[in-house]
Amino acid sequence: MTSLWRASRAPMTSDDPVERCDDVVVGAGITGLVTALLLARAGREVVVLEARDVGAVTTGHSTAKVSLLQGTRYSQLLRRQSEEVVAGYVAGNREGRDWLLRYCEEHDVPHRVRPAVTYAADPGRGLDPARAELEAASRLGLPVRWTEDLPVPFEHVGGVVLDDRAQLDPMDLPDALVEDLRAHGGRVVTGARVTGMGQSLRPVVRHTRGATRCDRVVLATGTPVLDRGGYFAKLSASRSYALAFDHPTPPELMLISAGGPTRSVRDAPGPRLLVGGEGHPVGRTRSERGHVDRLREWTATHFPDAVETHAWSARDYRSHDGFPFVGAMPRGLGHVHVATGFDKWGMTNGVAAALDLSASILGGRMPRSRPIHRRISRPQAVAALVGINARVAMGIVTGAAEVVLHPLRPGSPAEGAGEVGRAGAVPVARSTVDGRSCAVSALCTHPGGVVEWNDAESTRDCPLHGSRFTATGEVLEGPAARDLPPRPVRRTRDVGP
Repeated sequence: MTSLWRASRAPMTSDDPVERCDDVVVGAGITGLVTALLLARAGREVVVLEARDVGAVTTGHSTAKVSLLQGTRYSQLLRRQSEEVVAGYVAGNREGRDWLLRYCEEHDVPHRVRPAVTYAADPGRGLDPARAELEAASRLGLPVRWTEDLPVPFEHVGGVVLDDRAQLDPMDLPDALVEDLRAHGGRVVTGARVTGMGQSLRPVVRHTRGATRCDRVVLATGTPVLDRGGYFAKLSASRSYALAFDHPTPPELMLISAGGPTRSVRDAPGPRLLVGGEGHPVGRTRSERGHVDRLREWTATHFPDAVETHAWSARDYRSHDGFPFVGAMPRGLGHVHVATGFDKWGMTNGVAAALDLSASILGGRMPRSRPIHRRISRPQAVAALVGINARVAMGIVTGAAEVVLHPLRPGSPAEGAGEVGRAGAVPVARSTVDGRSCAVSALCTHPGGVVEWNDAESTRDCPLHGSRFTATGEVLEGPAARDLPPRPVRRTRDVGP
């Protein structure tokens, strides 16, 4: 599965690593690159470390909607926090949107203006949430309106509309940011997976291309690596899917449904139609391929002229109370800063986080962030946190039980298939991809959860905190920082008739 945005782009050339700098930013997505650029503009010596290549994870797999209307987010947040706190969230997203669009104008990054719509597919599931979002967004000062008739080929009973939003190719922006960062003396080092950090008067960030000593570290990965604040226990990881189609007349709207199942629709140059949705917790579904097929079926029903060109997935993190975590990491001695928990709305939240982090490192502050930083978890948020960790505990127990009860079968799995079982007393994950069979440890190298086979992308996904590995065990996405070690499995001879 390959993202439309990344399919025709060659990896960006890497800079050489350095031994010392002022700031190390981990992660070359939108959040990390904007943070690095703002620090470099202030005269600081900045190095961005990226485990894979620029935009390889969330940024390059986004639907890239730049919008203050975010599904049914505001009505949900207002049930968990005061209006002052939610207004701070809106203000941050507004600043993030304005900075991003201003940057696009100044650096000739292509983008298109489109209305954003949260629509109700039917009265039974979607109408009440959509109406609640209309009320919440209006209370928060957004110029939203309700319409009963949308120019789309699928059934609906109206929706909330916010005009003059924007959409873009999410890889055009990182290209411009990297060029700008380098012009200000910054470096972007790719293929440098961070593996650890020594803490002294100046942190030493260890990575696969060396070690770099610095004054400040910014963790701008999906979930924080080097996690000294226990954020993995406050976040839930979800995976959703997107399809791109050639289509003569896609709707010129940015749509997302209220209620489930989620359907996200936008257009792109080509002309192309993008359809997304079918989200689920990472590693907790019978078949990832089944989710993709349901998107295909929905599109074929409502857009029969659509011809599929690309399919991909994206991983996102949601905090226990729905607000991003942005700021100094506990037990980081003031040297380590973090940004995570954007819950699918990273285009605005990521830039807002970068503005916040860079201001803090440079000795300033963003007044609109104060209510969010001082928020107190209400009972509903506490219950959500308990639920996240209860599901993790249950996942550990059920995963271990599954392995104990199912020894590996003789022979290798079929092409494209994977399995988990017991080889003696050892949990082993086996698979066959492109004719190559391999066996690795079935225990995630982060918390020890049993990895599950992802049949849509031929990867191994951890259902506890969302780590992801290739079929041969290499880390693709954290919080795990180490590969799954290989596990030899005794071959059994085929017995003839």
